[in-house]
Amino acid sequence: MDHERTGAEWKLQLQELENLRLEAYENSRLYKEKVKVVYDKSIKRREFQPGDLVLLYNSRMRLMQGKLRSRWDGPYRVERVEPYGVFHLSHPSSSELIKVNGHRLKLFYGKKMAKNQELEIFLLEDLPTAED
Repeated sequence: MDHERTGAEWKLQLQELENLRLEAYENSRLYKEKVKVVYDKSIKRREFQPGDLVLLYNSRMRLMQGKLRSRWDGPYRVERVEPYGVFHLSHPSSSELIKVNGHRLKLFYGKKMAKNQELEIFLLEDLPTAED
């Protein structure tokens, strides 16, 4: 009789443990859904059309290589748009296409370029002093 009661208590404990495990899974699922909603609200959907000029974020730039150097490269031209935020970019001085995620791009507000036109880069120099 003592063995039967112990066996029944053990089954009850196992059942309670199973209920706690299922409740933990449910709480985890609810938490993940709430976090996903908050994360999705903070994402900015980027919409670019073929022909737009964009800047590409360089996330691999080292910290002390040039503190004042911009992390944005470009401008690049959007050649093709795929679903789910994938963009194919081309640089005016190169013919190869780069495939990137839209979260690494931002619109370039500058002068429109011709298809194969190269950019002119002007380096800033110190103003001549009276001694020169």
